[in-house]
Amino acid sequence: MVITVTYIKLRSPWKFFRLSLFGFKVQKQLKSEKGFIKLKNTGFGKDHYTLTAWESEGDLKRFSKSGEHAIAMRSSKELSTEIRIYTYNADSLPGWKDAKHLVFKHGKILNFS
Repeated sequence: MVITVTYIKLRSPWKFFRLSLFGFKVQKQLKSEKGFIKLKNTGFGKDHYTLTAWESEGDLKRFSKSGEHAIAMRSSKELSTEIRIYTYNADSLPGWKDAKHLVFKHGKILNFS
């Protein structure tokens, strides 16, 4: 399966409410996406993480550029100062400790300072 770990550093803790609204809409979209396997998320304050599992990279890419997820991505600069994304193949989902290590060690960095 294809795993994507995302880290979002919010501009302020108050941006969490907007992030949550986007998250709710994206979760609704995910439920009907072809190839979607699992979503996990965690976070506190300004630091938030998502982990998704997909049947294929094609399924992941199609989702990432469509619907509510695409709308949310256009607000990245307003919501966050940094986003890190790491995608890789695995047989099982990582725990949060490993997922956070991977996204900070290998993740593509988008800065919006």
